Amino acid sequence: MQDIMPFISAHPVLSLAWVALLIAVIVTTFKTRFSKVKEISRGEATRLINKEDAVVVDVRAREEFRKGHISTSLNVLSADIKSNNLGELVKHKAQPVIVVCANGTSSRAAAEGLVSAGFEQVYTLKDGISGWSSENLPLARGK
Repeated sequence: MQDIMPFISAHPVLSLAWVALLIAVIVTTFKTRFSKVKEISRGEATRLINKEDAVVVDVRAREEFRKGHISTSLNVLSADIKSNNLGELVKHKAQPVIVVCANGTSSRAAAEGLVSAGFEQVYTLKDGISGWSSENLPLARGK
């Protein structure tokens, strides 16, 4: 414990980088915990789709969407959600909405956009389409 101060004075850049990373982890954790968007598993997504008539919104590019997507999902780009160009998605505001991307990293921003547009129940799929297909769950092709 007594070696901390000499280390900090000898390595100020490394110490500042460590403090910045610690703050980033804390902020990200609090942001995720108190967000209205919740991350759900594939089992929970299947339950929402089958029992509560959830709408799946795929935010990947059109070419990726055609290669394989969850059946009945709508292809709405993140840029369209950001610019509030929601099209036919507006009529599903009261239903649960599951936002899906390729691997679960870029869907949160689109989901936050839907929450700010007035959608009540918004979820993201953990691990995205790659996780869905890794469990051999069905994918539709084309469209």
